[in-house]
Amino acid sequence: MTLRAGVVGLGVMGRHHSRVLSQLDGVEFVGVSDPADSVGPTIQGKPVFTSLDEFLDQGVDYCVVSAPTTYHLSIAQQLADRGIHALVEKPVASTAEEAVTLRDLFTSKNLVGGVGHIERYNPALQAARARIEDGLLGEIYQVATRRQGPFPGRIADVGVIKDLASHDIDLTAWVTQQEYVSVNARTAHRSGRAHEDMVVAVGTLSKGTIVSHTINWLTPFKERVTVITGENGVLVADTLTADLTYYQNGVIEQTWDGSASFRGVSEGDMTRFALNRKEPLLAEHEAFRDAVLTGDQSKIVTFAEGTRVVEIAEAMVADGVTHRLG
Repeated sequence: MTLRAGVVGLGVMGRHHSRVLSQLDGVEFVGVSDPADSVGPTIQGKPVFTSLDEFLDQGVDYCVVSAPTTYHLSIAQQLADRGIHALVEKPVASTAEEAVTLRDLFTSKNLVGGVGHIERYNPALQAARARIEDGLLGEIYQVATRRQGPFPGRIADVGVIKDLASHDIDLTAWVTQQEYVSVNARTAHRSGRAHEDMVVAVGTLSKGTIVSHTINWLTPFKERVTVITGENGVLVADTLTADLTYYQNGVIEQTWDGSASFRGVSEGDMTRFALNRKEPLLAEHEAFRDAVLTGDQSKIVTFAEGTRVVEIAEAMVADGVTHRLG
């Protein structure tokens, strides 16, 4: 069966989604809907419609929603009213209340709703989760993420927490297979915008793992690193390069009586894993296509999971406001 699919919103991510859909096996790329007259008449050889209704009249099985976050709810509601499945870019909605509305709407209509938390499909993080499940690290003690870079001019409707920290919230819970049970944050506004542009957050997961996230839009280089510390060693995932490195705890003999009672670790072997570097966006689209075809949503980020991410992000925003100086 060949599915018909399209894109709503032709910004940077919309163009990437269009490229992947135009080449995706088992999918016919129908075109794009975007209200702007300046985007051009075609994308990947397919028409660009300024009217969403006219676009949907072409007949589609599912759509990618890559419009600004503030429009996610209204667009996805129109899709649901027509019985169309939706892959919505993260965050799934502007507020947790809107996310719950979308989640419940798609569930009631038995439609597949996915969220574009693309980090789940990064080879480094997929390999990290697989090795954690195999017991490589043993008990997980800590997860620390750093996501820093310059300000993206295309982001205007949310702050750095909902735009970037949402990645780290989702990947941390997914890689460890734990839920957040608490979170605290400190935020800063340094660029003159209404939304926060820097955050340092800490939290606790359901099995006692502690987490920290350092995220900002004010660093003149890009960094995307996840450090997972366990009882047997450390996994370091760099999602910019899709590299995964394992630092194993060493085994040394203690000869100094004064340190015999100290339970620590020493440096052991370092292993850089060879990974299959499939493009994460392609892997995300393959998973969503298969979910629409089979109804099995175990390989996608569901609206329920996306809703939880927004709830945690809002807790970070609120805590940051509470503890802001001045």
